[in-house]
Amino acid sequence: MAQKLETRLVDDVDGSEAVETVCFAVDGREYEIGLSQENAFRLREGLAAFVASARRVGRVRRPARSGAARRSFYDREQAGAVRKWARANGFEVSERGRIPGDVFEAFKQRAAQVAAAAGERGAKRRSPVPDPFTLPEGAN
Repeated sequence: MAQKLETRLVDDVDGSEAVETVCFAVDGREYEIGLSQENAFRLREGLAAFVASARRVGRVRRPARSGAARRSFYDREQAGAVRKWARANGFEVSERGRIPGDVFEAFKQRAAQVAAAAGERGAKRRSPVPDPFTLPEGAN
């Protein structure tokens, strides 16, 4: 029997698809939250006035993580999508390893443009996609 294990990043605020993990610190405590592009923008926009008035005290230092516990900025599925998009748009990327920052930034900018265009067309906010592994009520 074959099995396929999928990992989906889910926005911790509204349950939509998350695209990044945002780390922040408040009152000496560090937090991280999985967010969609829209909610990450809302978080940064909401903090912008406070960040602009604050003093920097240096980078937050985190203990080194090893092996499977090490976090990545993107998961394998997203990395595959970035690599596919990059090749289709003239960027050179390796089959494995780190994706260059400029390629990832270009991908994120294009995704933001697509999202903005969808918003301009008056697209209604959709509810999260139902879990395909959940049976409808009454089904066995």
